[in-house]
Amino acid sequence: MPHVNWLAVLAAALSSFVLGGIWYSALFAKAWQAAAGLSDADVAGGNKPLMFAGAFALSLVQSAVFALFLGPNPAPMLGVGAGFAAGLCWVAAAFGITYLFERRSLKLFAINGGYATLQFTAIGAILGLWH
Repeated sequence: MPHVNWLAVLAAALSSFVLGGIWYSALFAKAWQAAAGLSDADVAGGNKPLMFAGAFALSLVQSAVFALFLGPNPAPMLGVGAGFAAGLCWVAAAFGITYLFERRSLKLFAINGGYATLQFTAIGAILGLWH
């Protein structure tokens, strides 16, 4: 069984969750809301505990699988570089393909793709630095 540093995975998932909170509230709340076509009522509604628990659980999945991808004891710069590449070239690019066909705005792509890029860069940095 591959070695996984579960404390590093937990820290990486937590960083992803915190970054998402800052990104989609303090930094880009209104721009994201408008680009996504969400009203104030839409944003205020929903099952918040389920949404936040689900977001954190998925952040754990992302971080754990990325830890497996990087392997045991990755060099810090490998973690950062691979995280940046995964966020920009896999996740953001996948958003871009979908958004082209859904005719979503470049603004929404930039907000969501920017988050994914920073998210995976942070995940990779934490996994690379935490030996």
